[in-house]
Amino acid sequence: MQQLIGFAVVLGCVFGGFMLGGGILHVIWQPVELLIIVGAGVGAIILGNPRHVINEMLRQLRQIVVQRKQGSEFQRQQLLLMYELLQTAAGGLKALDAHVEAPHESPLFQRYPLILEEPKLIAFIVDNFRLMAMGKINSHELEGVLDQELEAIHEELSQPSKSLQKIAEAMPGFGILAAVLGIVMAMNTVGEGASAAVIAERVAAAMVGTFIGILFCYGVLDPISNMMKQVVKQDISTLECVKVVLVTHVAGKPALLAIDAGRRLVQLNIKPSFAQLETWINALIAGGDPDDSGPESRPNLRRKSDPQFSA
Repeated sequence: MQQLIGFAVVLGCVFGGFMLGGGILHVIWQPVELLIIVGAGVGAIILGNPRHVINEMLRQLRQIVVQRKQGSEFQRQQLLLMYELLQTAAGGLKALDAHVEAPHESPLFQRYPLILEEPKLIAFIVDNFRLMAMGKINSHELEGVLDQELEAIHEELSQPSKSLQKIAEAMPGFGILAAVLGIVMAMNTVGEGASAAVIAERVAAAMVGTFIGILFCYGVLDPISNMMKQVVKQDISTLECVKVVLVTHVAGKPALLAIDAGRRLVQLNIKPSFAQLETWINALIAGGDPDDSGPESRPNLRRKSDPQFSA
């Protein structure tokens, strides 16, 4: 909704101001100019990017359109899934084989449907639990490996927004291209004996191409590129949370401390408090609905699940 309001404000102010200044709106409607500019932009995207980048660009655009938000319920499922995996790993990492080998068939993963809808997150979780199960690895080694992986993932996910940003910067140039072609067509009418009014109309129509190119650059594609960057930031934030949980666990900390370390990396606008995390885990231990447990009904989680707290 916020994105629609933003686009409405941009278009309303631009075209509304034009009309208030005495402009006639139908003069701006130039389908040939639109075809040249939009077609050149789409063609440049196809020409300059491999297929996997274009597919990722379409995925991120769909996320913007449907306004998928990783809110409190998503964070609850992610943190509780990691907690259950760590508790299962406490009996030996081999106990995780049944879950990480086929996560979509695992009853543990099936309890968290929002996480199963995120293939990159699922792959990151199961791959790194497999890494931990393959051999002994200390926390510093694991952190180094995960940092390199996250850097590579971030670079790959950022390619679509970078490509769209470049196309946005090229839009004024495509607009000038369309305007030049329009001027050429207008000049051809001179030799055909066209009147000055017809020539002026053709020139005005040609100049609309420059306007369209600038509008698409600063009013459409540049904001969309920025929204795609926010989508990538959110995706990387979820992976960073998993990384910190795994590194803290390998360092020998209790499950609750590992989960809380991951909680601290959640984006501020959706980060749950420690008390809320405690409520969710207590409800999980009690076998109830995490949303129904209040602070007054919680057992002493610190003493039950983390011996270090009671030392």
